[in-house]
Amino acid sequence: MGVGNSGADIGIEVAHSHPTWISGKESGHIPFQIESFFARFFLSRLVRFFGHHVLTVDTRLGRKLRPKLLSKAAPLIRVKPKDLEGAGIMRVPRVTGVNNGLPLLADGRTLDVKNVIWCTGFHHDFPWIDLPVFEGSEPIHERGTVNKVPGLYFVGLHFLYAMTSATLIGVGRDAERVAQAVEQRSRTISIAEPSRLRTTMAQAG
Repeated sequence: MGVGNSGADIGIEVAHSHPTWISGKESGHIPFQIESFFARFFLSRLVRFFGHHVLTVDTRLGRKLRPKLLSKAAPLIRVKPKDLEGAGIMRVPRVTGVNNGLPLLADGRTLDVKNVIWCTGFHHDFPWIDLPVFEGSEPIHERGTVNKVPGLYFVGLHFLYAMTSATLIGVGRDAERVAQAVEQRSRTISIAEPSRLRTTMAQAG
């Protein structure tokens, strides 16, 4: 399995009853216990404020870090590398292929295992949107509004506006802004339609 949050959490559970290997390298970890009193009532609030108000597309720091945050997996939050070691989980290089039905590692070894839990993470995919509004796999938008295609909006994307945009903390703010954009466009269309109708009638007359 991989060393993201899902893989680490599942690994801890599985290690209670089975010999367990974790493949790959984690992308860092939060250096404090999130369940502690200090973390819950001070550090977590500080991190939320920083991610919600400082790391945004409107700040120089946010614009600088956004490409890195979009291309890198999230750090381990609850489970730490020392927790994996303490559970007896063995760390091995990333899986690069298959050898006789078994995982082939980057160092050439083959793991003789009976089960594989494949935690590869996820990324957005929009094959159902056949419009020229993408740069690579990311939609081109301004805080969720696609200016090239009026009427197309996105919400819930990672770092749509801030680092918290894909979380419950930040998605509401982005959704409100998109809802306002939809309402404004509807008003603009409803005002413009009578004018177009009068022009058409004048041309017909």
